[in-house]
Amino acid sequence: MSPLWLTAFLDLAADEHAAATSFWQGVTAYGLSKPRGDHDEFATLVPADGDDYLRVQRTDDGTTGVHLDLHVDDVDGWAERAEHLGATVVARPGHVVLRSPGGLPFCLVTDGAEQRPAPADHGGHTALVDQVTIDSPGPAYARECAFWAALTGWPLQDGRASEFMRIQTPAAQPLRILLQQLDEPAGRTRAHLDLATTDRAAEIKRHETLGARVASEGRGWTVMTPPAGPVYCITDRDPATGTVPA
Repeated sequence: MSPLWLTAFLDLAADEHAAATSFWQGVTAYGLSKPRGDHDEFATLVPADGDDYLRVQRTDDGTTGVHLDLHVDDVDGWAERAEHLGATVVARPGHVVLRSPGGLPFCLVTDGAEQRPAPADHGGHTALVDQVTIDSPGPAYARECAFWAALTGWPLQDGRASEFMRIQTPAAQPLRILLQQLDEPAGRTRAHLDLATTDRAAEIKRHETLGARVASEGRGWTVMTPPAGPVYCITDRDPATGTVPA
């Protein structure tokens, strides 16, 4: 039993919502659906091809972050399974809202999809938001790795550095899952989005024209601070395969 589809939500405080939504439209080159929800708090970033997998939400409590939706065939059965693995049910507003053992929000929803969008062409290079990285403080890291592997039913494998583990998601899924151990003694698990691109320098410049700035450089990735919303990374991974070029 595995998820049918993965969706990432950008959870945006009210004072960041409009600017962050506009920014991510620019980053992805996707359209925007009509708002929905009781207070028009939800919208979908709509790719030119393939099925959608990125959405935005205006939060009432002022929090900003990223969470995953797992599209499944039996929400109640999956919720029971998640609780058995250490998750906590937070609410049931028609779907099920939970927190992982380390405190990362996620949802169980219905209505899966099947066609992964192609990378967008940005005039000489391509890019795609294709990964959610789950950032976990040291004490919670091992349990988070075990939880997400057991919940999804997908294998856990070593990353390219000691602080990373990867969930081996099927190629048809729009999002990969990476787990990162933070150098923090305590705190709640959170998440961020990653882009893969064929030309990181060119992609960074494109994001800077949209209002983002470079926060720091890593080994094959660049941490970016957007004009509004949560930080994210641009990586050297191939946007078509998710692999790092030799």
